Amino acid sequence: MHNLKKIANYFLIFCLLGSTAPVYANSNQLPDIGTAAASTLTINQELVYGDAYMRMLRSSRPIVNDPVLNEYVSSLGHTLVANADDVKTPFHFLLIQDREINAFAFFGGYVALHTGLFLHAQSESELASVVAHEIAHITQRHLARSMEDQAKRSPVTIAALVGSLLLAIAAPEAGIAAIQATTAGAMQSSINYTRSNEKEADRFGIATLAKSGFEVKAMPRFFGRLADQYRYASTPPQMLLTHPLPEARITDSRERAQQYPEKKVETSLRYQLARSRIVARYANIETSAALDSFSRQQKTANKTQKLALEYGKALVYLDTGKLDQAKVILDKLLLQSPNNTFYIDAATDLDLALNKKDQAIKRLEVALKQAPNNSVLIINYANVLLENEQPEQAMKVLQRYTHENKNDPTGWQLLAKAYNYQGITDGELTARAEIFVLRGLWNKALKNYTQASQLVEFGSLNQARYDARIDELRAARERFTAL
Repeated sequence: MHNLKKIANYFLIFCLLGSTAPVYANSNQLPDIGTAAASTLTINQELVYGDAYMRMLRSSRPIVNDPVLNEYVSSLGHTLVANADDVKTPFHFLLIQDREINAFAFFGGYVALHTGLFLHAQSESELASVVAHEIAHITQRHLARSMEDQAKRSPVTIAALVGSLLLAIAAPEAGIAAIQATTAGAMQSSINYTRSNEKEADRFGIATLAKSGFEVKAMPRFFGRLADQYRYASTPPQMLLTHPLPEARITDSRERAQQYPEKKVETSLRYQLARSRIVARYANIETSAALDSFSRQQKTANKTQKLALEYGKALVYLDTGKLDQAKVILDKLLLQSPNNTFYIDAATDLDLALNKKDQAIKRLEVALKQAPNNSVLIINYANVLLENEQPEQAMKVLQRYTHENKNDPTGWQLLAKAYNYQGITDGELTARAEIFVLRGLWNKALKNYTQASQLVEFGSLNQARYDARIDELRAARERFTAL
């Protein structure tokens, strides 16, 4: 029964990425399936479900709210999306702190990557191959098409399937109970459809990789290495449970990649820096082990890799209070690339640790003249203003930032802090309410807004704004609950 529940859970949350579509010899013969699921779920409905899922995810998983890493992952993802076919939704990319090798896609254009992928991908093209594969699951609407097929083969309605899916995320035991009626035959059938979808996502993903300038052979190489590494493992990584890798699939992707011209692609510095940042801060590795890893890799690293490994060491030194050693490295890195946001972010942290707040402000103001809309620089600037006891200036920066980046919890957290410093209780309450909203905690958000409305002058513009937001949140809560 325990194994059945595990299978059901994976099936329900991830393995619904299935399809009844036949396998075609090449991508030019693939059917136009963009509207195949239109009779089941509209694009607008998918956006609603994706939004609900994301709010649950923020409440239940350790999402990495690191502006530097988020900027890199988003940039990589949108580079691939710009070269993908059949894009019908906006895309959102996020990192989950988890050493397990996994990635998954969901309604509404959401693609989640585990930090563990960075530890196993040996090049940026390998990481991009995973992202491109997940993008294809969304553009080809595999989840919606799978649900349509499930509804045809059983008395379960689409609404019930979606409800069970969301319920499984919110309360796993209840969600598993909701699908106990699923037969072993139907389960096996769904797994087969999932395998068909995986091959289809590989084909579309390889085409996207090629158009985006990445190495197409990176996909079969990465998947083949995973299959070999865990072939006899008693507990394979989640990625192999949710993305089966039979030999036929690897062979298919290898043959497809060989149809493209041979291309040598250098791994970008930004990828190497992101990888080092994850090793230093998000891999749960002991300080000594991280430093030893960076030092050993430097012996055989090329010039670009050495820069990233030095950066990783600087982060470890910074986080462990060895500020002089961190400064020596960061000064050299900044001399070579003064506009690199990875370096500026670390140097700003160093400035604060050394109590050189004016230097940090000047550094960021110079950088913002070059890139005024860069989220990494804006968040750092607001944080430094707060540390320098300039909450009013920070508040102005953050009010604009949160207006343009409503889904960034870091912006709301800093704005709440700015309000708190100034004793503006109603502002702090509403900023914290928006964090609750992002996590789908509607009642807590409503409570905060109600308290804020009671604190301000009766009939004031602020009260009108707060009351209007209360009405919006009540309606959102009803829609969310109805799912």
